[in-house]
Amino acid sequence: MDRSLGHLYRGPVTTVRQFQVTFDCADPERVARFWCEVLGYVVPPPPGGFTSWEEYERAQPEEERGSWFACVDPNGIGPRLFFQRVPEGKVVKNRVHLDVRVGTGLTGAERLAALTAERDRLLPLGAVEVLLQEADEVNESCIWMNDVEGNDFCLD
Repeated sequence: MDRSLGHLYRGPVTTVRQFQVTFDCADPERVARFWCEVLGYVVPPPPGGFTSWEEYERAQPEEERGSWFACVDPNGIGPRLFFQRVPEGKVVKNRVHLDVRVGTGLTGAERLAALTAERDRLLPLGAVEVLLQEADEVNESCIWMNDVEGNDFCLD
């Protein structure tokens, strides 16, 4: 527990909340499909009454078509990712980002090899490497990247 928030702690937590992570973007489906590839997520079934996402989109008012998309953990464990179209582009570094845990339990050269292998898999999908932070006396290696629309994430 973060000791600076200790004054807020009032006993055992009784309810764990489910959550989704929402991305603002220009092309929700494109960004969602990128993240499906990164995380092994899948596109959920279309809303009830529709046999496909294409059918669902055709039923929407023209101005709302393509305004959102989502992807989910096929095992039902990780949070849902929701992508919503916004008119403005990304201007500054994200204040929240995803750390994709590909090097868990690995150290040194073995960890760096796992991170760079994952980086090399993601680059052809449209990811961009921003910074390779090699291990030092305090921190293990990680790679700061951008997704297909410039949203920050790390390979950790």
